[in-house]
Amino acid sequence: MSDMPKDNYDSTENIIKELRATFREEAYELLAELESALLELEKNPKDKEQIGRAFRAMHTIKGSGGACEFHDIVSFTHDLETMFDKVRSGKVAATRKIIDITLLARDHIKAMLNSYYQGGSTDETKGKDIIAQLKELMSQTAMQERAVIAPERRTSPRDAPPLAKTYRIRFRPSADVFDQGVNPIKLLDELRELGPCKIVAQTEAIPFLEDFDPRTNYTYWDVILTTSHGMNAIQDVFIFVKDTAEVKIEVIDEEDSPDDETSYKYLGDILVERGDLTPEDMKKSLKAKKLIGEVLVETGVVPTAKVESALVEQQHVRDLRERRHGVDATLNIRVATSKLDILADLVGELVTVQARLTQTALDSGMSALISIAEEVERLTGAIRENTMNIRMLPIGTTFSKFKRHVRDLSAELGKEIELTTNGAETELDKTVIERLGDPLVHIIRNCIDHGIERPEERMKAGKPRRGEIHLSAVHSGAHVLISIRDDGAGLNTEAIRAKAIEKGLLQPDALVSEQALREMIVAPGFSTAAKVTGVSGRGVGMDVVKKAIDALHGALEISSVRGVGTTITLKLPLTLAIIDGFLTRIGEENFIFPLSLVDECVELTRENAFSKGGRHLIDVRGHIVPFIRLREQFAITGDAPLIEQIVIARVDNRRVGFVVDRVIGGHQTVIKNLGTFYKDVEGISGATILGDGTVALILDVPKLVRITEQQEVDLASAGG
Repeated sequence: MSDMPKDNYDSTENIIKELRATFREEAYELLAELESALLELEKNPKDKEQIGRAFRAMHTIKGSGGACEFHDIVSFTHDLETMFDKVRSGKVAATRKIIDITLLARDHIKAMLNSYYQGGSTDETKGKDIIAQLKELMSQTAMQERAVIAPERRTSPRDAPPLAKTYRIRFRPSADVFDQGVNPIKLLDELRELGPCKIVAQTEAIPFLEDFDPRTNYTYWDVILTTSHGMNAIQDVFIFVKDTAEVKIEVIDEEDSPDDETSYKYLGDILVERGDLTPEDMKKSLKAKKLIGEVLVETGVVPTAKVESALVEQQHVRDLRERRHGVDATLNIRVATSKLDILADLVGELVTVQARLTQTALDSGMSALISIAEEVERLTGAIRENTMNIRMLPIGTTFSKFKRHVRDLSAELGKEIELTTNGAETELDKTVIERLGDPLVHIIRNCIDHGIERPEERMKAGKPRRGEIHLSAVHSGAHVLISIRDDGAGLNTEAIRAKAIEKGLLQPDALVSEQALREMIVAPGFSTAAKVTGVSGRGVGMDVVKKAIDALHGALEISSVRGVGTTITLKLPLTLAIIDGFLTRIGEENFIFPLSLVDECVELTRENAFSKGGRHLIDVRGHIVPFIRLREQFAITGDAPLIEQIVIARVDNRRVGFVVDRVIGGHQTVIKNLGTFYKDVEGISGATILGDGTVALILDVPKLVRITEQQEVDLASAGG
């Protein structure tokens, strides 16, 4: 480039920078795809789909890396791709050693990308060592290659699977088909078994009820079927009605068609081919300045069901052709997350303005303005819902990262562990997913180190050698429940109790339930590990988990059976940007509870409240519930009303009350972060703007409970 004019050089350099910036997110996604495919391939080394996934990821990294002038990545990936191409062609088996080296190579490619995008350097010696291992493997597989190629050459073309064709079928049974003992639906079900198909019922011949005969068939069906079984298989479905029914079968698309077009025939052409529309009527309809389908239905030339059937055929064939030509029928666009964050913020502002408009309209009493406010509220709700959906990601993107973690860590500790997942398609806000990674890593590491026993110990206990960690996710109302279950030794509550007494967290003669003992593992600095290792034992893991889940306005629940295993369930909100709140008031101040935590509200009177051991208690239908006076907690001046209200919330599977002056009701809450000056205020997690322009503080309910409990402990210690 030394002879290139400076302006051209600068222009080229800017283009490369833009390409690299665009490639950044795609590159990391491809590396995740490569890792996922390799881990699946390890379970089934003959899985051609996973081999193809892995190869395509490598090939794309190399090709796109070349366009971005990542020459070191291209050179490195080329050797890796050459090795894996032998696996793809069936010349070499996907052994554990090949997968191990490929995973190491994947990690090295990521390190090279990190060195550019995040700064730092790459260990070149490690890269050379991986290349040396790859070349050694390639030389070792030369004999395998010669042994496999010979049988391949004897393969006959007749062994190749038959090509798929798409058929248009019109099945019109006779009116007395039921009297023949034939159920047309059963025949349609047989067609479904042959391959992907779409079925549209034509019902225009069904008469009014007074003329309807239940023994007569008035319906016929249009079917679009893609199958590799051939025409004979389709004809065999109708063999018992071929003499009484009208069955018309036509080939409309073939897998080996030379046509490179991904589009398909026009709607009018399909209807003419079927005989549902004459060429003359089509020409008349085309003169109108509307979609031909709308014109045909409006004028009554073609029934709605026949137009729908033609549209189904058009879309079915178009989708097939797009997949055949490598086009994704569901076109996706890549959007920077920062833009989504800005959009969410703007929607939040819109929700706030809408609340002010609604309040103003109600105060004015003008019916026209109230009607407009209601319409704006409806539209704002729809925009909010769609915007939040855009931010949603399947949690499987997080789950897939842990398979490699479990694989490597279990090998390091000499254990055999398999990670299984369920509900990977469950969606969560991207912010929640991003902040969920570290807590899940801590939990899984504890499952591997503390939970799952060594193979010999498991066999003595009558368990399989291989342990299992199961990750699952499921929607539950406005929450997602994530469960991490292992089939290990379970929690040793006796050891937990002994460690708690040793650390002064528990008195030796204290009566504590099994569940309370289990929950002690989330206390800061708590660990029952006999020694500190590189994996665990420092007592920071579960404490980090608890803090992270609280920060996400979630809850953590632990259940365990000794010798059977442990399950940790995380209850998380779907989104953090906008939540459903419960608005209350104390004096002139407004406070909002996350509605998901609120169980009920009751009146606080002198008759049903009492104190015991310095703790405020209330009897709610025979159940004793402790409560906290927020007026005292926040030092709010003024007199409380004669009858106060208690908002009863559920915290860590316990019911705790919070005393307020008044309960206002539900409120759509846009969460605003507190400024740096107020970031250390305990018991408050954020703020929101109400419809009248005033500010309401959002309560950190779990934190308030812990503050109060600590105050009680300090008071008891001082009194002792």
